[in-house]
Amino acid sequence: MKADLQFDFLVDKDKNTITIKREFAAKRQMVWDCYTKSELLDRWFAPKPLTTKTKFMDFSEGGHWLYAMVEPNGTEYWGRSDYQTIQAIDHYTALDGFCDDTGALNPDLPRSKWDVTFSDGARHTLVETVVSYASPEALQQVINMGLKEGLTSTLERLDELLLILN
Repeated sequence: MKADLQFDFLVDKDKNTITIKREFAAKRQMVWDCYTKSELLDRWFAPKPLTTKTKFMDFSEGGHWLYAMVEPNGTEYWGRSDYQTIQAIDHYTALDGFCDDTGALNPDLPRSKWDVTFSDGARHTLVETVVSYASPEALQQVINMGLKEGLTSTLERLDELLLILN
C-alpha cells in the first residue's frame, strides 16, 4: 500500500462492527467496478497467495455472488454475498457468509452484513465498509480467523490491480 493512502480498521465491540476505511489512487467508477464485476473481483479479492474464482454473479438487488478463494494447492474456501441494496457507484449492502460450492451457507461460521460506501476524496476514492455481526462471539471469531491481516493483503492486491487498470 502506498504510504499516503488511508487505511483504518476499527473494531467496535459494543456494536459488533468493524469499520474499514480505505483510500485508493483511482477514480470512483474504476474502484466501484473492481468491487462489483466478477472479472475484476477474480483478480484481487483474496489475500496472497490465494486466488479468487467466481462460480456465479448477479450484481443486482436480490442477486448474489458465489465465489471461492483458492490456495495454491487447490484447496477452496467458498463464500456467498447476497446483495440487498445498490445505488450505482455510491453504495451497496450485502449479507456475506461462508458456504459450500453450491452456495449453501455454513451455520457454524458467522454471517455478516456489509455496508459499503464509495466517495470522492481530494485526490483519491475512499471506500468505507461497515461490517456488522450478530454477536460479540461472531465478531471475535472472524478477528481470530485473521480478518484484518487477510483484508490488508487483499486490499493491497486491489492497489496493484488499479495501477494496471489506470
